[in-house]
Amino acid sequence: MLQSLYENVKVKGILEWRREEDRKYMMSLTTENLLLPYYHEAGIIRITYLPKTMHGGWDSPLSMIRGTVCGHWLSTAALLYSETGDEVIKARGDKIVREIGRCQRENGGEWCFSIPEKYLLWLKEGKRTWAPQYVCHKTMAGLLDMYRLAGNEQALEIVKRAADWFLRYTENIRDEQMAQMMWEETGGLMELFADLYAVTKEPDHLELMRRYERKDLFELLETDENPLVNMHANSTVPEIMGAARAYEVTGEERYRRLVERYWKIAVDKSGMYVTGGQTSGEAWTPEQSHGSRLSDTNQEHCLVYNMMRLADYLFRWTGRAEYADYWERNLYNGIFAQGFYKEDKFEQFGGDTLEPKYGYVAYYLPLHAGAKKVWGSRIKDFWCCHNTLMQANASFHQALFFREGNQIFSPQYQEGDAVFTVDGRQVKLEQRIDSCTGEIIRIEKVNREITNRPNFIRVKIHVKCTEDAVFSLSLRTPWWLSGPMSITIDGEEAVCSKDEKGFVTLKRTWKENEIVVTLPKTVMVWPLPERPDTVAFLDGPVALAGLIEEERTLCYKEKPEEILVPYDERRWADWLTGWKTINQPVNFVFKPIYKIGYETYTTYFPVRRVNND
Repeated sequence: MLQSLYENVKVKGILEWRREEDRKYMMSLTTENLLLPYYHEAGIIRITYLPKTMHGGWDSPLSMIRGTVCGHWLSTAALLYSETGDEVIKARGDKIVREIGRCQRENGGEWCFSIPEKYLLWLKEGKRTWAPQYVCHKTMAGLLDMYRLAGNEQALEIVKRAADWFLRYTENIRDEQMAQMMWEETGGLMELFADLYAVTKEPDHLELMRRYERKDLFELLETDENPLVNMHANSTVPEIMGAARAYEVTGEERYRRLVERYWKIAVDKSGMYVTGGQTSGEAWTPEQSHGSRLSDTNQEHCLVYNMMRLADYLFRWTGRAEYADYWERNLYNGIFAQGFYKEDKFEQFGGDTLEPKYGYVAYYLPLHAGAKKVWGSRIKDFWCCHNTLMQANASFHQALFFREGNQIFSPQYQEGDAVFTVDGRQVKLEQRIDSCTGEIIRIEKVNREITNRPNFIRVKIHVKCTEDAVFSLSLRTPWWLSGPMSITIDGEEAVCSKDEKGFVTLKRTWKENEIVVTLPKTVMVWPLPERPDTVAFLDGPVALAGLIEEERTLCYKEKPEEILVPYDERRWADWLTGWKTINQPVNFVFKPIYKIGYETYTTYFPVRRVNND
């Protein structure tokens, strides 16, 4: 099984920018507001007025799922600390842990949550409520992450006492009753208790993990039926990740089979939109039938993040490139497209001096004709997707470099550094995307060699060893390659032989070396599976969308890929990412969907072949 090198990875480039935007957002949320529902539940605070900075939306004092933000905040703080060693954010996290411990004591020693116990008692009695176990999961997960990633011992003790409450709560519950209780989202309680068992090895925590199996779902997954179609997607992904973590902590193959079967149904058999998403209205789409589900509620951000986490489980187990492909596609067309949007604005172009437009998170990524993203506010909405926004942009370092023995894997072509040892020798990898451009005032050769926007991605990996070190470096061959991948080491061509798992492996003695990886790409079309004459466009792994308010039929002579050509491709020393149609009655511009903020756009277009004459 592959192990992430996250403890010694530092992200760079766009990932670092997004991580820092995430940190700024995190630090803008006050400790007092994050803790308010906990204080209120513990009787520590009384509110007789409505502060202007009080959280609204799903985290408002009247919301039945208030407090979920704080749990996610703790998980994100722990993730940020695990990469950067940021003592400021850790100190805030430690304070929140102490205060939740204080609330737990005021509540009698076990209950540490932001909602009343009666919500869970109502659930047990069959009374309608809103996901109380989901709320509790977020708090416990945040606390456990503060222990696992930031070394806070008190956080572990709080979770263990809270687990005692859940052990009693779930005693003597019939299977039918538990199944009905799980009709309300439980979040990732099974995964949480598996994580806790991995830490404590206490049988009670293993028992809790098993009690939170979604048995009716798991039983159907062991048949030939598709239990996912038209089912709420993001409630089931955390449940199947519970099975994934259960496999890791118990070694029971049954759990792994469930995870693999889930992926086969949700991804391999069902197919996906051009973005990598698979849902509309938060429900899984029918197998290979997507056109009738193009809507304003495609691709929930939370689902994107959780499916990327599920892909990570499967990649670590198998080392197969297909799961890293999925992760990459959803990174660009989900995480990038639905969070921390900042307008690319130059005042001399726009004629005004207003601040660039900003977007925190888009709950959905609409894919219907004439779509617009709806961006949530900083503190007045607090959808579930605000929470996964924080965690997703703090966890990039966990997915860049992996290891199995003396074989190192670099499955993502993103910028970052990794440090590790091989036989006692320290090794550092510095991975950077080559801009393939030079300054415009200097005389630079690259400007003469690459005169138009490159139709490839070039990545440079610098290897630095304290002494000669023998290890293998495995690089992914992406699904979107338009030609042979090429690799040079210190200027000499290397053999690019792809193995059965989709990787090229370079094994040699390393010291001070430069690897250059060139990945050719081109415009591709992604048809609707049931309507092959309706397509979307990709530039490598990046989904494109037309800046147009309606669906138009686009014509071509030889192949639909010829419809798009580069447009506005360079500004000063930077290659830009624009495209436009040609040979249409009225031509229009395309942009990467992750570059679209407040514009109206259309993603899928009917296409028709016309005669050459």
